[in-house]
Amino acid sequence: MNPFRWWRRVGTSPEAGRAAGKGRWVVVDVESSGLDANRDRLIAVGALAVIDGAVQLGDAFEVVLRQGVPSSGANIEVHGIGGQEQARGEEPARALQEFLAFAAGDPLVAWHSAFDARMLDRAAREYLGGRFSPPWIDLAALAPLAWPGRVAGGTALDDWIAAFGVPIGQRHRAIVDCLATAQLFAAFLPHAQRLGAATAGAMASLSASGRWLGRPGFP
Repeated sequence: MNPFRWWRRVGTSPEAGRAAGKGRWVVVDVESSGLDANRDRLIAVGALAVIDGAVQLGDAFEVVLRQGVPSSGANIEVHGIGGQEQARGEEPARALQEFLAFAAGDPLVAWHSAFDARMLDRAAREYLGGRFSPPWIDLAALAPLAWPGRVAGGTALDDWIAAFGVPIGQRHRAIVDCLATAQLFAAFLPHAQRLGAATAGAMASLSASGRWLGRPGFP
């Protein structure tokens, strides 16, 4: 079975034409050994569903990939995934297959999605022998379009969490960051039609154009 087969239908009917506020979106966040998406290692993947505009706490996924050598102490201080937890993590190929099964081909959303996309693609090529390059919705590009001036000059997730008063626990744990992003995404969806993104396909196009206009960087 090709583990990437699900994403062949994204961008075509019915996914591209479905109403933006309907159906299942999968919000994704990754933790890594650093911020170099071309060199650092994938440590954890979190995912949380938003269905029909509502965050689904019971439809969640998180996995830590087993590391041969734990990441640095400074890195562990950021995400809180200690050396023992990294050493006891899931075998990487199985972890990635479990993520693919959870996502099930539904459109993916992330904050500064280029980083998550690159980390997951590199891991997929290394452990599964295939490219992982589905369309992504970059909420960091869309949020300033929905709420211009709400966060002056800021593209950091922390800035938007503070601006909206999103209750959050330990930042930089993948599933916690997913929860924050999912709440912001659910708040964004009612604005999609006004911004010309009434469908999933139109939202993907708006996200791509928003990234070029705003040029947000990595978190």
